[in-house]
Amino acid sequence: MTPTATTIRRDTLTLPAAAPGPYNPLPPLRPRDELHELDERSREGLPRDMARQLGYGRLRGILPARVRDDYGRDRTDTTVDTLVIENASLRVTVLPGLGGRVHSLHHKPTGRELLYTNPVLQPADFALNGAWFSGGIEWNTGATGHGVLSCAPVHAAVVPAPDGGSMLRLWEWEPLRDIPFQVDLWLPADSEFLYVGVRVRNPHETAVPVYWWSNIAVPEERRVLAPADEAWHFGYTSALRRVSVPGADGTDRTYPLRGEYPADYFYEVPDGQRRWIAALDEQGHGLVQTSTDTLRGRKLFRWGSGTGGRRWQEWLTEPGTGGYAEIQAGLARTQLEHVRLDAESEFSWLEAYGPLHADPAAVHGGDWAAARAATEERLAAALPRADVDAAYDAWLPYADAEPGTVLATGSGWGALEVLRARYKLPGTPFDESLIGPEQRPWAELLHTGVFPESGGPGAPGPTLVARHWRDMLETAPAEPLTEYHLGIAQWHADDRAQAVRSWERALPHAPSRWALLRALAVADQVDGFRERAADGYAKAFDELSAEPWDDGPDRTAAIAALGREAIAALLAVDRTAPARAVWDRLDPGTRARGRFRLVEAGLLLAEGDRDAVRALFADGFEVADLREGAETIGELWAEVSDEPLPAAYDFRMRPPTP
Repeated sequence: MTPTATTIRRDTLTLPAAAPGPYNPLPPLRPRDELHELDERSREGLPRDMARQLGYGRLRGILPARVRDDYGRDRTDTTVDTLVIENASLRVTVLPGLGGRVHSLHHKPTGRELLYTNPVLQPADFALNGAWFSGGIEWNTGATGHGVLSCAPVHAAVVPAPDGGSMLRLWEWEPLRDIPFQVDLWLPADSEFLYVGVRVRNPHETAVPVYWWSNIAVPEERRVLAPADEAWHFGYTSALRRVSVPGADGTDRTYPLRGEYPADYFYEVPDGQRRWIAALDEQGHGLVQTSTDTLRGRKLFRWGSGTGGRRWQEWLTEPGTGGYAEIQAGLARTQLEHVRLDAESEFSWLEAYGPLHADPAAVHGGDWAAARAATEERLAAALPRADVDAAYDAWLPYADAEPGTVLATGSGWGALEVLRARYKLPGTPFDESLIGPEQRPWAELLHTGVFPESGGPGAPGPTLVARHWRDMLETAPAEPLTEYHLGIAQWHADDRAQAVRSWERALPHAPSRWALLRALAVADQVDGFRERAADGYAKAFDELSAEPWDDGPDRTAAIAALGREAIAALLAVDRTAPARAVWDRLDPGTRARGRFRLVEAGLLLAEGDRDAVRALFADGFEVADLREGAETIGELWAEVSDEPLPAAYDFRMRPPTP
């Protein structure tokens, strides 16, 4: 029988969606709240390689990435571009404008969807830089957590596949580690498995910390199976402990709903054991993921059955459409680690995703060893381990193949870095033509040694903070905008005193001072000078409000972001009247948004009007950018009421602190 040819085509998908919104114009000078942190006691007694990697490559902040937090929860039918890879067995739908996520993996012979496909696109504050959405298969690189490219476009093109057909290549420049990566999706003719070749390269002359986890959303009414009898449990309480699998207390934790609070289980897969993880329903049907051995880690994330986890499920999707869990695969044992990638070297591996059916009596019969054995036996029959290794060997020579038809375009940051260093990156071209308005000032600095001054009021634009760009800024003429960007880069390098001096030098000569004043206010906050920080924020807000800047969405976003920070700084030193004055000057549409209703509640509480705070809760509000693990709403409620936190505001991810 003649094999059915694999096709790759453009298409569209229409879903109720809330747009991720523009980037916040205020550079993130402080680390964002991060749940995945361990206390020192939890590091004792860990395996030596894990302990070393837990302390390696920790981020000081997310620069040069920018925060995306200007989105809401009003969804409208929106058409998004997709790329579809299809053969006789599978139809794979990819979202190139949203991190290259695999939205759907549809098994055509049975009509089964193998993934959890979110029926909506709803941003939430889960990524390292804010906006993220749930569902499908996402490619996380950079640092611990959901990557900063979760809601960003990536480059995509057709490239030759090892079997003589075509595969879809996705690639981008990862800004946190300043390195390129690629994801090749290859669907051999008539194969029931999607092959995914991944390569992360370090073109620099020094080593870099690398992080990678492929996160796979599956319906939570599944049993999750992996080749391990132990796991590292992380329960969002800053503790990591070794536990038995499926569970030592009589509760089988391989079923995502059998547990109250959200939790991570990082499986301890023995050396030499085939790497795989599966999620199978009560009939024994589901998805399996396997890989070559480089991708060593496997994990289950569950939301649990408690009120906080259920509320998050509703928040991230459409109520009544079913919840999800995540099965994951990564470079390290846990997501709290980074792996060293030596200079001018690379990591590469092959993953495979496809349908699996195992004997339901064995899978759900209660005996963990029997369930594992039955699943692994079916995997061996459906896709032998040797076939995965052979597919990797076949793919690797094609990883350098130059793209043919371009299907989507990502950012111009990679093109700027290649222009600067003349990197040779076969297979992932970052052509100079991709350099756009945000990169052009930096290209001019590269070519002329001068950073161009802006033509008038407005946001200063993004700052590059890598050492090579910082060196160029230091030798450029000391104009105000140059000094502003230099200060940001120095701050990121933990040279805070020099950063403050750069900002102070720029201040007397800057035609637009609000961004400098805000940066200096942040520095005062970090150094404990809270009164002076409040003064600086108030002055920055006054000057931005008075600037003759076009009264459009960019200006509104800048005033909203700065106003939010200014109110918090003023309330921190009990200046309620000036904080109220900032609030009153915000745009009415801004004040009506959920995140600002929470700001208003804090302001009302500072003014002593507890009744007004309770009334605000009774009216209802939704904080669209509520941070994963944030307990702000519950803490505010406890200040004004002895009653239990209403379910609509209960996003707790861990037990109450005694």
